[in-house]
Amino acid sequence: MIAKLRTVCWPLALIAALAGASSPVAAGPSVSAQEIVRRADEARFPREGFEVVVSIRTFQSDKATETRLYKVLSKGNENTIVMTLEPASERGQILLMKGRDLWMFLPRVSQPVRLSLAQRLIGQVSNGDIARANFSGDYNASVTGTEKVGREALYVLDLVAVDRSVTYQRVRYWVAQSTFRPFKAEFYSLSGRLLKTCSYEDYKSLGGKLRPTRLIMADALNKAEESVLDYSAMKARELPDYVFTKEYLRRLE
Repeated sequence: MIAKLRTVCWPLALIAALAGASSPVAAGPSVSAQEIVRRADEARFPREGFEVVVSIRTFQSDKATETRLYKVLSKGNENTIVMTLEPASERGQILLMKGRDLWMFLPRVSQPVRLSLAQRLIGQVSNGDIARANFSGDYNASVTGTEKVGREALYVLDLVAVDRSVTYQRVRYWVAQSTFRPFKAEFYSLSGRLLKTCSYEDYKSLGGKLRPTRLIMADALNKAEESVLDYSAMKARELPDYVFTKEYLRRLE
């Protein structure tokens, strides 16, 4: 006699539980959002003292309209000096950043002028874009998702300003998952309006590490207007704290 097959009725809740146990679970980032941003900061610039030359060219409909050349001295993301090299008519102008405080020193003017980080320096470049690159210190970060561009998997982060003194009130930031290198950013106003976009390009050895040597900042409303920042000649430099003082600036060469 052939035994009859019996049908076993499993409870639906148990079936769902077993299915869930065997299904892959989407993994979140293995590091915190704030750590991702901190590593992206370090992918751009060293934490130790350094100097770098920055050329900024502004374009309108692919035609260059203005060019500036700067030497930047920086230490620890909180202390920066920006010296204007070209044009010759502006040589000697110096920006000094300490924390989020920023001053401009002008030749033949005895008192420094207080500036904001958000104030425009040239084209699409604000003072804070060249004087301060401390996203991890200026923003509270959260991971909002991931994207893939070609073969590159990216974290997508939302950065919210810690206060109104920083350069932008909100940043949407794409960072490579494998290397923590910045890929692109969108900068927003307090009202949520998109101001401009930035792409981090042309990674080369700079200061002993692969870094983006070109930043392209484009106006969000006028797509024909953009500024290109090219970084070169980066080298380590011993920079004592007294260098980043108002009293010392007149001695800089």
